Amino acid sequence: MTRGGGKDDAWYWGRKPGGDRRPFWLRVAAVIVKPTNMYMFRRDWRGMENIPLRGGLIFAVNHISHADPMPVAHYVYNSGRNPRFMAKDGVFRIPVAGKIIAATGQIPVFRGGADAVKSLHAAIDIVKDGQAVIIYPEGTNTRQPQHWPMRGRTGVARLALETGAPVIPITVWGPQNVVNPITKKKNFAPRRPVTIVAGPPIDLSRWEGASAAADVLQSMTDVVMLRLRDQLAEIRGEEPPPLFDPKAAQTPGKDE
Repeated sequence: MTRGGGKDDAWYWGRKPGGDRRPFWLRVAAVIVKPTNMYMFRRDWRGMENIPLRGGLIFAVNHISHADPMPVAHYVYNSGRNPRFMAKDGVFRIPVAGKIIAATGQIPVFRGGADAVKSLHAAIDIVKDGQAVIIYPEGTNTRQPQHWPMRGRTGVARLALETGAPVIPITVWGPQNVVNPITKKKNFAPRRPVTIVAGPPIDLSRWEGASAAADVLQSMTDVVMLRLRDQLAEIRGEEPPPLFDPKAAQTPGKDE
């Protein structure tokens, strides 16, 4: 149940049939978000044919700007899957909007302690129930000065190990020209170009049945981030740098 890919994806106004059932508040959010995105962004979308319409699924996305969740949500929604982010708990406290965000099924992520574990368990349950989850493995906007992906946190690996669900890499380029987390510049001029590409599932089969040891989780996460980096290199038409390690970059005298 797939539709042809290519730039068709960018001009597809509706939603692919045969995917997730849309709850009421998600449809309400779509009525608000989609026209806003159409005004704000000029879309170059590709790769929807790589997204299964049914079954548990993990979307791993590079994070380059506070402006990228809206176009990513639009892309995933149009692909036939419901966009359900693992999002920082602060967005749920935004007046009015926070209540709508919660009603659409987004998963609050708390930093540290038992609540952080609860967030991961909630995501695991959702994926095991045959639904999709969107995760930013980096956990925050990349700190790489040219917006290349950096080494990720291991939540995406834990989620993949626990569920066995396919991990679909989604690479985004363009929202950093709207809100740039490196330079702090903002530009809300309409029709800013944004490219979103979904690739084939990442092959993590070598770790099937492995224990969640720290080295296993980090190796899996690095494979995910390298795929996102290489997809971004194709979009940008540039040679990618080594995977950026923000911890090493903050340590004087240590190789990056």
